[in-house]
Amino acid sequence: MSFPSHPDAAPGVYRFRDDAEVAGPARFTAPGTTVGGGFGLFESAAVPGRVGAVPHYHQGFSESFWVVSGRLAVMSGEDWRTLGEGDFAHVPVNGVHAFRAVGDDVARFLILFVPGAPREEYFRRLAECLERGASAEEIDAMAAECDQVNLRDWPAYGRREEL
Repeated sequence: MSFPSHPDAAPGVYRFRDDAEVAGPARFTAPGTTVGGGFGLFESAAVPGRVGAVPHYHQGFSESFWVVSGRLAVMSGEDWRTLGEGDFAHVPVNGVHAFRAVGDDVARFLILFVPGAPREEYFRRLAECLERGASAEEIDAMAAECDQVNLRDWPAYGRREEL
């Protein structure tokens, strides 16, 4: 038995790594706008000793992490967990989370947004803010415009040094 394509089905999408836009640490592997909006998939990297993301939440989409290499500490709510190669973490809509690389190596990971929120604008604007040395307040205001509410004083964030 064969399963032919439906005549009204849209064609598949192919994207090559070198063709994907990069903004700061994010490579827009499969943004929602190119895959029909059901999800967005980005590749990212975090250098040990630097902030990956301060505690924050999103009201319109969930966020998941899959570690390709290195070690990534992910906070969800009050708990920090260290993920290694092949490990996964999911944070639901409105779930407070943060992350950073731990250990000696750069952490490389994929970020899955469901549905495919327009995160490209956030990462482009964040890269620009960081490049010009914007204040934390300015970054937080920009983030809020992109469905990211930063919570820099989240109590569990202070426990990150235990990792």
